[in-house]
Amino acid sequence: MKTKKKLAIVTGGGSGIGFAIAEAFVQSDIHTIIVGRDQEKLRAACDRLGSNCNSISCDLTQLDKIPSVVSGIIAEYGHIDILVNNAGINMKKAFIEVTDQDFQGILQTNVTAVFSFSREVVKHQLSKGIKGVVINISSMASQYGIPKVIAYTASKAAIEGMTRAMATELSPHGIRINCIAPGFIATDMSARALDADPERKSKAIGRTPMGYLGQPSDIGAAALFLASDTAKYITGVILPVDGGNAVGF
Repeated sequence: MKTKKKLAIVTGGGSGIGFAIAEAFVQSDIHTIIVGRDQEKLRAACDRLGSNCNSISCDLTQLDKIPSVVSGIIAEYGHIDILVNNAGINMKKAFIEVTDQDFQGILQTNVTAVFSFSREVVKHQLSKGIKGVVINISSMASQYGIPKVIAYTASKAAIEGMTRAMATELSPHGIRINCIAPGFIATDMSARALDADPERKSKAIGRTPMGYLGQPSDIGAAALFLASDTAKYITGVILPVDGGNAVGF
């Protein structure tokens, strides 16, 4: 199924923010491959997104599988233009209760898998002279301290540092690396966290100057912009999409 359209990969594209990013790409005629662990969720997402979308089931924590996933996509479609590293996991736990295994598990998914997937895609882009785009998804947790999410916070701070380092090294070759830091976005995941903690939800909205939760489509629009030629002179940025939360008081 070789395609001349731009081709994007969105990890964690079966739901939430990842789905919204995939939807924005598909609607802009970018053929999009969504990657995740839940085959049923991926199939449902592809049904909603239509023929411009395909899926691959893969546990990204199994790092040895990533090279074959990337090479398989290249063999089938011919090229990879855009990678969005969206897949990630969180854990709400008091600092002193987080085990080494807990901590490493978060880093494996949120940092090491992002590095491995990016490396394999960039190898291909460099070998083919593709002016590619990598977009990492961070979090407001990297900007300031949020209690009980120490491993997640560490992982997202690492993602932002990695974004800058990758941009410096790869941009001279025409590969742009940027990062989006979502604020409080209305997803099923955030609903479970905030609805169970009304005080936290009130605080989140209260310090957001725009006064409401963002929508997944807001992140999709930002990703589409950063992936497009309109952003051709933008690299190495951490773009907050948070209704002003990071600067709110």
